[in-house]
Amino acid sequence: MSVDLVTVEDQMLLSQIVNRRAEALGTLYDRYGRLLYSVAYHLVGNQQLAEEITLDVFRRVWEKADSYRADRASVRTWLTSMARNRAIDILRREGVRPEHKSISWTELNFEPYADGRSPETAVSQQLQKQKVHAALAQLPQEQQDVLIMAFFRGYSHSQIADQLEMPLGTVKTRIRLGMQKLRHILQP
Repeated sequence: MSVDLVTVEDQMLLSQIVNRRAEALGTLYDRYGRLLYSVAYHLVGNQQLAEEITLDVFRRVWEKADSYRADRASVRTWLTSMARNRAIDILRREGVRPEHKSISWTELNFEPYADGRSPETAVSQQLQKQKVHAALAQLPQEQQDVLIMAFFRGYSHSQIADQLEMPLGTVKTRIRLGMQKLRHILQP
């Protein structure tokens, strides 16, 4: 019996990958390759490196699909976490720091990503992202800067302090204040 992999749920695709069905990996790549590339690119700011990270994530999926645990995260979350963690590892290993390549919240692109199953979910996620984006734009620039470096670039607090040439305590305070203001702005 042949299974149409395009309509198969993500978890079923992973079980097919565990059984070494290369077509299942291709389908998973078609669904999430663009998203993972985008996550990696926003962190490393380099097209070639982002492509390598994306391919590395799918190589790891092929090798370790059986390590996925549905009770911990969705497949999408699992994949994006792997991409983010891999990008952060590369940034830390290479000591890469943005050199006058900082971007503002207004320059970040938040385009919807439809997974082919639920347009309502894609629209809801897009509206949430726009709401967060608008809230971030209300923060003082110094809080935006540290939040971008921490959450979009993957820098540790000490790396941010080194990059911005400020005390570690100041960085932590700005992150904490920024997060508190976001929480207040986003509360219903």
